[in-house]
Amino acid sequence: MAPLRLRIDGATFRDPHNREIYLHGLNLAGDTKLPAHPDVPSHIKDHFFDADTASFVDRPFPIADAHTHFSRLKRWGYNTLRYIFTWEALEHEGPGKYDDDFVDHTIALLRIAKEYDFYVFMDPHQDVWSRFTGGSGAPMWTLYAAGFDPRKFLVTQAALVQNTWPDPADFPKMTWATNYQRLACQTMFTFFYAGRDFAPKCIIDGVNIQDYLEDHFFGACRHLAQRIHDAGDLEEEVVIGYESMNEPNKGFVGHPDLTKIPKDQNLKKFTTPTAWQSMLSGSGREIDVDTYDFGSFGPYKSGTQHVDPKGISTWLDPETWDDSKYGWKRAESWKLGVDVWAQHGVWDSASDSMELPQYFAKHPTTGETLDQEYWTNHYFVAHYRKYRDAIRSVWPEAIMLCQPAPFEIPPTIKGTEDDDKNMVFASHFYDGITLITKKWNKLWNVDVLGLLRGRYSSPAFAIKVGETAIRNCFKNQLYSVRQEGIEHMGVHPCIYTEIGIPYDMDDQKAYKTGDYSSQAAAIDANHFAVEGSQAQGLTWWVYTASNSHFWGDNWNGEDLSIFCEEDLPLPSQSSSSDRSTTGGKSSPDPSSPRHSESQSQLSGADSAQVTPNNLKKTLTISDNMSPTLRSTNQTTATDGGEARGYRAAEAYIRPHPELVHGTLLTHGFDLKTATFTLTLSAPSPTPTEYPTVIFLPAFHFPPGSGQTSVEVSGGKWEVRSEEVGEGSDGGEQQVLRWWCGEGEQRITVKGVRRKVGPTADGGEGGEEEEEGYFDAYWQMGRNCSVM
Repeated sequence: MAPLRLRIDGATFRDPHNREIYLHGLNLAGDTKLPAHPDVPSHIKDHFFDADTASFVDRPFPIADAHTHFSRLKRWGYNTLRYIFTWEALEHEGPGKYDDDFVDHTIALLRIAKEYDFYVFMDPHQDVWSRFTGGSGAPMWTLYAAGFDPRKFLVTQAALVQNTWPDPADFPKMTWATNYQRLACQTMFTFFYAGRDFAPKCIIDGVNIQDYLEDHFFGACRHLAQRIHDAGDLEEEVVIGYESMNEPNKGFVGHPDLTKIPKDQNLKKFTTPTAWQSMLSGSGREIDVDTYDFGSFGPYKSGTQHVDPKGISTWLDPETWDDSKYGWKRAESWKLGVDVWAQHGVWDSASDSMELPQYFAKHPTTGETLDQEYWTNHYFVAHYRKYRDAIRSVWPEAIMLCQPAPFEIPPTIKGTEDDDKNMVFASHFYDGITLITKKWNKLWNVDVLGLLRGRYSSPAFAIKVGETAIRNCFKNQLYSVRQEGIEHMGVHPCIYTEIGIPYDMDDQKAYKTGDYSSQAAAIDANHFAVEGSQAQGLTWWVYTASNSHFWGDNWNGEDLSIFCEEDLPLPSQSSSSDRSTTGGKSSPDPSSPRHSESQSQLSGADSAQVTPNNLKKTLTISDNMSPTLRSTNQTTATDGGEARGYRAAEAYIRPHPELVHGTLLTHGFDLKTATFTLTLSAPSPTPTEYPTVIFLPAFHFPPGSGQTSVEVSGGKWEVRSEEVGEGSDGGEQQVLRWWCGEGEQRITVKGVRRKVGPTADGGEGGEEEEEGYFDAYWQMGRNCSVM
């Protein structure tokens, strides 16, 4: 049996030659949240409710475009894809009716991704349950199964959905995320994870609504896994595993008092009803609800709004609805048209009085106090086990990425049967205030994790001022998340499977000026934190093939895609020859092929082995080629008269390790000085055939310019270009290969320091600029992980 292309070894990933693998990836793609036929982005009303016949074929992009996208991503240095799919894409027509045309399309794209040597893990994505509750994920029929009428969500504010908003262009920023605290979404997640305990009357086809929803979700994911398995050439070779459902939510479970907004509800924006108010308006009652907005210090109450559904209920009308549409049979104990929580005695719909405000605060059988920790260790873990077992019933060796709720303490499973050696701890991180306000604060930020964990006697002590303190604070938060995973889950690789920033900051100022310095600062700060956290990789949020300046990612006003056709890509460079160094000399190596599957043989007496006796070397790449480079802040006028920029590509196209002989100790890229450093611990001299490989973007480290230097503690290295694809954005990827001796070793690569764009006072920034955007990081705010 051939060795696994990627395997887990404790907290690391390893290749067949025992080199450590670092996963540098991104999410593919934002388009996959939405159907393609008809094309219904979140700002389009037409065909929105034609969900049963919607098709997700051609998501994330058509087969004909695949080489263009994959070669672009490979040239930018990505080696990993978090492949997004939704439950709706698989089972939109009805329970048990799978869309195998979409599965065929997915398999075809995975085969093309295989040609580019990507590592892929599959992500069953959701946001606030489904498109019909303002996000993405579950099919519309799940809402009908739960007794909801999604066409009534707007008038009752059971969910706020951009597609049904009077003017979708005016849909309030980040309001979609507040659906986590509204009736429809909270009910669906309660059903999904804890329906048996809290909604025992909700029986459909002879089982509780929890089992009905979970079993269909598991079945759809298992069907996809089975088809990928049956393809015969995808498992292990390109698909390495499956992540659990994106950003799980506890719904009502643990809610301390339904008549009050919980203290831990950090996201308050637009109308902010209590759970009790949501139940009332969901049943057609008038309410006066507080409204909130965001300022420099987080959410603040901005007023009140009168919500009047005029007697319209969001619950299905038994006079007009027929369950036979989807073939299920609802038990007599479950009455349509009546709030399910009223049916369970939470409130009295006759007198509109709250009867059990702490209904979700204690376990209905054991009386145990419920909170986030209990939900994580009981309801979430139970769900994760079933999902894991469903996938592994098809592929027993599948790597499972366990993703608890973001920024919450992970489940305590260390030393138990769930402490699975083939598991990854997947976590998310976002700067919530930047996402919500779409601005980048240049002076200070807050230790969000420290506040959540109660490490400060006063929130004032959590404020970090100054570039060094802020960057280290951010890095330390991510490091602490990783350590919590080790403490509670055991020793496993940690990947940040979502981390990203909005591009449409400051009312889309960059799209008018071409100046992406704020976005570059935010991107660089996030990458700095991941690099310093000692995580085993990341998948950046997000790549959206259809992104535009006006509509962004075509989903709820979000605009986080690193790619947009309306922006310029960084200029690429290529070299007519490879450079290699042995014994302190730099010379062309015309015998070295440019294709990644070929190996170049370096000359010199120590070409087979490198010993610790090699002297420290400082070497410079040099040949006759002098490629033309554009400065980072250069723009070109578009037909519309607006400037085009590089979309902060210099910050996300950055050097990183790909394969490391031994154990990776530290690595990082200083964008300000264009300096990459890496340290490793080698158990032996590097074998000739299996060197350490580092992605070295030509923009920062131009070949033949005489401006790129390499310093190693010992050994030899070469820089070479490798062809990466067939599409119109094909080209070359530059890598550095390093052979070193045994023990701790260090490499430093210095490139071109560039201008960073206009400074705050409107002047020109420069290579030595001390007050430019690199001295301006961070935005205060509690974490809000919402993708």
